Amino acid sequence: MVRSIKNPKKAKKKNKGLKGGDGSSASSVPSMPAKVWQPGVDKLEEGEELQCDPSAYNSLHAFSVGWPCLSFDVVRDSLGLVRTEFPHTAYFFAGTQAEKPSWNSIGIFKITNISGKRRELVPSKSAEDNSDMDSDSSDSDEDSDDELGGSGVPVLQLRKVSHEGCINRIRSMPQTPHICASWADTGHVQIWDFGSHLNALSESETEVSQGGSSVFNQAPLLKFGGHKDEGYAIDWSPLVPGRLVSGDCKSCIHLWEPASGSTWNVDSTPFRGHSASVEDLQWSPTEPNVFASGSVDGNIAIWDVKQKSPVVSFKAHNADVNVITWNRLASCMLASGSDDGSFSIRDLRMLKEGDSVVAHFEYHKHPVTSIEWSPHEASTLAVSSADNQLTIWDLSLEKDEEEEAEFRSKTKEHVNAPENLPPQLLFIHQGQKDLKELHWHPQVPGMIVSTALDGFNILMPSNIQSTLPSDGS
Repeated sequence: MVRSIKNPKKAKKKNKGLKGGDGSSASSVPSMPAKVWQPGVDKLEEGEELQCDPSAYNSLHAFSVGWPCLSFDVVRDSLGLVRTEFPHTAYFFAGTQAEKPSWNSIGIFKITNISGKRRELVPSKSAEDNSDMDSDSSDSDEDSDDELGGSGVPVLQLRKVSHEGCINRIRSMPQTPHICASWADTGHVQIWDFGSHLNALSESETEVSQGGSSVFNQAPLLKFGGHKDEGYAIDWSPLVPGRLVSGDCKSCIHLWEPASGSTWNVDSTPFRGHSASVEDLQWSPTEPNVFASGSVDGNIAIWDVKQKSPVVSFKAHNADVNVITWNRLASCMLASGSDDGSFSIRDLRMLKEGDSVVAHFEYHKHPVTSIEWSPHEASTLAVSSADNQLTIWDLSLEKDEEEEAEFRSKTKEHVNAPENLPPQLLFIHQGQKDLKELHWHPQVPGMIVSTALDGFNILMPSNIQSTLPSDGS
């Protein structure tokens, strides 16, 4: 699979403006019906440009931290387990892909003032009767800070720790979030303690410029060089604090067990069962000794830490298995994304019967680069692809023509929606170049963060809100 970011250059700091997001823009928009643009199907004619529909989002922001990042992770915090009120605050770890190995760093950053607005999926009766609905609503968006849940742009606070080599993947330990594991293109896996940096950020309210943060030199808690090559696969156990697995491009997987203090014992004898690079690893959400792996050989293997060979291995795709994700809310479900652009969902209870695939989609035409189940909705997952699309899917949905007709009558919708889109496709996000990784925020329902060549996006689609209480609650 293509994993590296080609020709990395420092991203220019920018605030992504939403066209049509201010009151004055309504008059400049042609009065012709809008058309849904399908990547890979439709082509832009000369003079045409794509416009983002701000009403599709409860929140949408963009930012960068200098060099592009191939991988990042959301850091769990103590601000509340389920947060629904704007503005939001979030913490992240991210690893750079710099032009020179010595220029790389791990960024520890805090984003505050993530503003947004809860939008009505179906307009209220008063809105239906308002002939100037579009221009009035956009005016109120600008004028009412209470309704928006904050105003202005997010504030970025950043600290950097020097890291030798590009960071292929980075993960925060769920039980102890300030502990972090990084996979480097030098072939080393390192464990870090970023507690002091997170504490400093939590107490600071000062915004730092994109390149203005000083770089700290900090020794890792542990640096493991036992892998025979670099790798991308790494995952912390959600059930056993400190337990870790890491997989490399030579098809080897090593188990890390926490020891006394801030040390780990890494088993020098690897797990072997794949014939090519191990691309991703996922621990079972319910079985402490079980994990899964996806490989360039097209197979997915299920392992038990008590034995060095797979418990079961099966052909998952006709091309590389780039990424896998194990559903934390429905532990029988495992999803995988392939280099051919397809992704599949399997019910692991059906493995013994042969065909365990319960859903298979070939919407994306370029490699799937990231896939992750929602931590709040068991049937929902997000997918990113090299086709510069981030898509959100709800497997519980089926086409209902009566419901669609009712929705159109209520919204007076005249958008020419494509007929060939799968009914499970809930949302398409675009605007980023060379998408690499996405994560749902585990404590903010409906929030997704993604990284790409040109920086990060924080998005909250307006139709991903079933877990949120109503405004009147």
